[in-house]
Amino acid sequence: MKRKVFFALGYVLIAFSDAKGQLYNKDSLQKIVDQLRKLPADTSQVRQLREVGYSVIENDSALSKTLLEEALAKSLKIKEADAITNSYRMLGIWHRAFGDKNKALELYRASLHSAKSNNHLYLIAGAYFNIGNIKYEKGEYDSCVSYFLKADEIFDNPKIFEDKTLTQRVLDKKKSDLYSNISSVFNTLKNLPKADEYIDKAIVIAESYKNASVIANYMQQKADNYYENGDTEKALRVRLKYLQQLEVANFSKTPLQGAYQNIAQEYFELGKMDSSAIFAMKSLRTAEELGIKDGIANANWQLGRIAMKENKISAAYGYIAKCADFLENSENPTDKMSYYDVMRELMFAQGRYKEAYVYFEKFKNLSDTVLSSERTKEFSEREAKYQSEKKDNQIKNQQLAIRQKNTLNYVLIGSAVALGLLILLSYRTYKQKQKLQQQRISELETEKQLTATEAVLKGEEKERTRLAKDLHDGLGGMLSGIKYSLNTMKGNLIMTPDNAQAFERSMDMLDSSIKEMRRVAHNMMPEALVKFGLDTALKDLCNDTQQSGALEVTYQSINMEHAEVDQTTSITIYRIIQELINNVMKHAGARTAIVQVSKTNGAISITVEDDGKGFDSSILGKSRGIGWSNIQSRVDFLKGKLDIQSAPGKGTSVHIELDS
Repeated sequence: MKRKVFFALGYVLIAFSDAKGQLYNKDSLQKIVDQLRKLPADTSQVRQLREVGYSVIENDSALSKTLLEEALAKSLKIKEADAITNSYRMLGIWHRAFGDKNKALELYRASLHSAKSNNHLYLIAGAYFNIGNIKYEKGEYDSCVSYFLKADEIFDNPKIFEDKTLTQRVLDKKKSDLYSNISSVFNTLKNLPKADEYIDKAIVIAESYKNASVIANYMQQKADNYYENGDTEKALRVRLKYLQQLEVANFSKTPLQGAYQNIAQEYFELGKMDSSAIFAMKSLRTAEELGIKDGIANANWQLGRIAMKENKISAAYGYIAKCADFLENSENPTDKMSYYDVMRELMFAQGRYKEAYVYFEKFKNLSDTVLSSERTKEFSEREAKYQSEKKDNQIKNQQLAIRQKNTLNYVLIGSAVALGLLILLSYRTYKQKQKLQQQRISELETEKQLTATEAVLKGEEKERTRLAKDLHDGLGGMLSGIKYSLNTMKGNLIMTPDNAQAFERSMDMLDSSIKEMRRVAHNMMPEALVKFGLDTALKDLCNDTQQSGALEVTYQSINMEHAEVDQTTSITIYRIIQELINNVMKHAGARTAIVQVSKTNGAISITVEDDGKGFDSSILGKSRGIGWSNIQSRVDFLKGKLDIQSAPGKGTSVHIELDS
């Protein structure tokens, strides 16, 4: 559960990597500082104080803070807006790095106010970026995205280059860091398709300026998404592949500490305790060297889990005790969830089931708060709204262009009426362009609607998946544990025949509860769909329906056994067929039904037929129930075609064509 999420440290305008190696020598460092303090109090001195202060942040935190505070005081004295903005920002980065989020937020807001007073777009975007980072670390994901999207909007504003010192390469680096952080938020909220979309954008930009260290950092985040998708081995391979680049990188070791932490956890989940312990100790030593409190807590948390797995309960308690205070009192809800989860495991391992259940309840309640459908939906809707607004602006620009061209052409027609042929040709050209513009507007409107539909459908499936996992792994595990405990008790109790009979009835009821829970979880997100693909999942759906006795269903697949269908499309097709079968059972009064799915030349064809009572298909155009609306919206999302053939007494045939 507890993972080190990769997140850009802050909005730093210049690179200090070359200078850092020289400044680590304390004697030469002191000479440089003494020389700096003798310089005239101007923007040059302030800038150099900031550079040196940031350069030694991991080696001499006290001196770093002193120099950054001196830079702020001198910038306020000389009253230069950009110097003030950058000084507030750099001091905010220092406080964030050492865990004082509230002070960092205060300084970032002062930086934003200063940047706005000078209307410096690049520094305004930087302040929004940094405030968004703090909001993320405090678990305020709904406001976090607002600040990130404000920064992104400024990045796309051509006026940002009014700052003549700004280059496209520097702007690209900031945009890639921003996309990386947006990906981290979506990862935390388990919206993995969006998390992949944004980290892929960041990687593409990083590859364009060929920075191996930055790419290695982003690939660690890409590994986070592989892990959350359930591919732990792939995540581990990616981390190990890029680990050396982080170890030799001439910048902050914070990403390296995070990589060690995640590698330790992934080895743990693969059952390789020795390797997990090695990397957990590397994570701990690096965190202690840098003074990173959350890194120290994370590493002790992992070492505690390893000790518990090896049945070293006393050692496990020792490690957990070292991180308990930090995790339980952290502002970050994922820290608290990690503590409750490990304590639940520890209590359960000792047979202290009541206490285990208390921690499980705390974990579940906090998990529901963080990943509640409303909050996840709000975050996704904000991002979708932002993308939609960008498309709206494109539409408005297109409409403005049309109006401008109309005006221009009317002037040309009025002034060049004597040039008949030329006027005719100009008019025809104008009409053609107008038609293309209107067509583009229609395409953008359609794309906007599909984007909104995609956000709703994916949000719905993510919530189903989360609830199914909570039921299966959480409640299912607890019920199975209770059953095991009761079976163990049975052998040690002396019961009357009546009590024994009552006990057996209770056990039967418990078995029924477990089966019902698993049936509900399976219906929310079929395990076969995730593990074995669409064809197997549909086969299971039809077999389960037939075995229930409600309907005799025949499933036929053509070229689907080894067909590669992406997960989003698979889930959408599964839900369409599931809804059609439900309609047949509820309304058709049918005895038999046929489900046929085929793939030819990349196109997928779906047919569902029944021998039921049928209906007048013309009424669908006037009034559709929720079921048909859901089917139509999913078909539209896949850009497919839906054809319904039915008549009273002649059954119903539904045919769907999906292009590749």
